[in-house]
Amino acid sequence: MTTKDQKNIALLGAGHIGSAIAQRLAGSGDYRVTVIDREDSALQHIDSANVSTRVANSADPAVLAPLLREADIVINALPYHLASTVAAVARDTHTHYFDLTEDVSATRQIKAIARDADTLFMPQCGLAPGFIGIAAHALTASFDQVLDVKMRVGALPEFPNNELKYNLTWSIDGLINEYCHPCEALHDGHPVAVDPLEGLEHFSLDGVEYEAFNTSGGLGTLCDTLAGRIRNLDYKSVRYPGHQEKMKFLLDDLGLKREPELLKSILRKSIPGTMQDVVLVFITVSGLREGQLMQEVFSRKIFSTHANGCHESAIQRTTAAGVCAAVDLFVAGRLPQSGFVAQEQVQLDDFLANRFGSVYSQVRGV
Repeated sequence: MTTKDQKNIALLGAGHIGSAIAQRLAGSGDYRVTVIDREDSALQHIDSANVSTRVANSADPAVLAPLLREADIVINALPYHLASTVAAVARDTHTHYFDLTEDVSATRQIKAIARDADTLFMPQCGLAPGFIGIAAHALTASFDQVLDVKMRVGALPEFPNNELKYNLTWSIDGLINEYCHPCEALHDGHPVAVDPLEGLEHFSLDGVEYEAFNTSGGLGTLCDTLAGRIRNLDYKSVRYPGHQEKMKFLLDDLGLKREPELLKSILRKSIPGTMQDVVLVFITVSGLREGQLMQEVFSRKIFSTHANGCHESAIQRTTAAGVCAAVDLFVAGRLPQSGFVAQEQVQLDDFLANRFGSVYSQVRGV
């Protein structure tokens, strides 16, 4: 039953992340959620009694427009290449827009679409980009002068046992996108482009060895926000040692970077998925405080959960938490109500205090 205070949510995409988003928002009692997907089989996995479903081709603006007119808010959980299409329709229908995209080009297009709009446009509401930018920006506030910001995120199998030391835990399209596209960074205060899979480094956390290397999209809009204000800023994905070398062999030596559909097919057939994963967030910020060089660190490990017969992966938990918290904070008036909104405009304390964002307050899922 719908109350007059409930917000109508059109949720595009019924995959693992979409289903987790639907469960949280509908379960709160404050949102009426309709999940829209082009495949009826995907909608069969939506198990919340409080969620409606519709079969429709969300990639077709003519089909999408009447669906969005019925909604107060649209959450786009479709592949990144559809982000600007959905955002353009949302502007025409005066529907508030949220998404999970990691694609730099799509975000720039959405920023242009949002110019002078009377509704909100907030892309990149996931883990990275998303929460990582909120946390990193918050850490910079405690310094008189920020020098270096390093952001490291990994969505990893808890029990790696293949040559890549990796399992598919999230979108294969998103994974290939971040491995193949140029990466943004700040060097000596200026924006620079760096190559994906480069900048290899090693570190340990809680006795576990990791490697990290450049990947695209994780910085969100922080380069624009912090350019000229800090010395160095970079983002790297975290994997287990040896992964980067093998991916460079596949992408560069074998040339599969130029044949992304073939690469996706190989990975889908050869690398199993897993629900037993861990999300690692590791941020270091260094700078001057009262004339002394100091460093602050923010770290989290968030694990999958299995309770009451329901298994939820760590990447589901963290990504769904990001966009659900953003929607909740918007509805509560804690965010601007129109135009383009960057992740770093969210206050970290507000996010962690939110009923959905609080997953990032936990060290291990229970």
